Amino acid sequence: MQNIDSMKRSDFYYELPKELIAQHPAEPRNSSRLLVIDRQSGECFHDRFYNLCDHLNKGDLLVLNDSRVLPARIYGVRADTQSFIEFLLLEQKGENEWEILCRPGKKAKPGSRFIFGDGLIEAVITDVLEDGNRIAKFTVREGNIFSALEQIGQMPLPPYITEKLEDNERYQTVYSREIGSAAAPTAGLHFTKQMLSDIEARGINIAYVTLHVGLGTFRPVKEERVIDHKMHSEHYEIPQRTAELIKQTKENGGRVIAVGTTGCRTLEAAAQRFGEIRPCEGRTDIFIYPGFKFKVIDGLITNFHLPESTLIMLVSAFLGYEKTMSAYKLAVQEKYRFFSFGDAMFIADGNYK
Repeated sequence: MQNIDSMKRSDFYYELPKELIAQHPAEPRNSSRLLVIDRQSGECFHDRFYNLCDHLNKGDLLVLNDSRVLPARIYGVRADTQSFIEFLLLEQKGENEWEILCRPGKKAKPGSRFIFGDGLIEAVITDVLEDGNRIAKFTVREGNIFSALEQIGQMPLPPYITEKLEDNERYQTVYSREIGSAAAPTAGLHFTKQMLSDIEARGINIAYVTLHVGLGTFRPVKEERVIDHKMHSEHYEIPQRTAELIKQTKENGGRVIAVGTTGCRTLEAAAQRFGEIRPCEGRTDIFIYPGFKFKVIDGLITNFHLPESTLIMLVSAFLGYEKTMSAYKLAVQEKYRFFSFGDAMFIADGNYK
């Protein structure tokens, strides 16, 4: 791989047949395929996610992101013209104020008023941001914005998923608690509650962090030079118990395994900020690409990501560029399922069983 400063977006491109983009989640959740990769040698093994325990050691620690997806896509009308509008709530900015995406944008000028769910939710545009996103102030007829969205909102599925999701909970992890994400931390979709119990019964610890996933994570890299890309910031939190478990795991020689790129970014952002893992919360715009020095994680469970995305760049930083691109080529050849509802990979030191 060439010098980090000269890495191009196109270096992370790979050919993906459209039929390999998963349109629906596996049933049951943990029946997905699992590509197990030894981080040092790059050797790959084919398995199923329900056998994950076979690749974990007593004393390892899984760190999961417990953020819950907001059913943040709502459809309504402009109050004066009754013309169609679609809102996607991205991030709360103040009491009843949210940053949103909307279409068609030309209808959403400052002062424009919109109605959703036969008047359950009303919104007024208060500002237009430089990137075209809007700030909207909401009023809710009964309850609050979160309960109203649970009634009329739809899951903000990525555009490459074109089939309708019958059950919103299938785009939530079984351990989701803290509502606030614009997209699911998809590596966690493979776990069942029984599987989590079985993992702990084997002496493998489980801890949680929260990172509210913003759509900025999934925005395409437009700059040709990788290092010129700027990430959007996201809110994260590391509880005291999680910080303590990470410290104990390291002291006892266990592996800290991040479930998902969001968990990875949370841990590495905190370590970069403080020089260690400690209980904390804040915002991070950390961008992890080849050349990054990992301070916390020893393993990563993740799905297969879009070509030229920041997520495949993160995986390349952890596994190595050549090994990552080889693994993706193998996954395509073996017809693994890709992206949010697709299969998973587990990368770690010692994955040679």
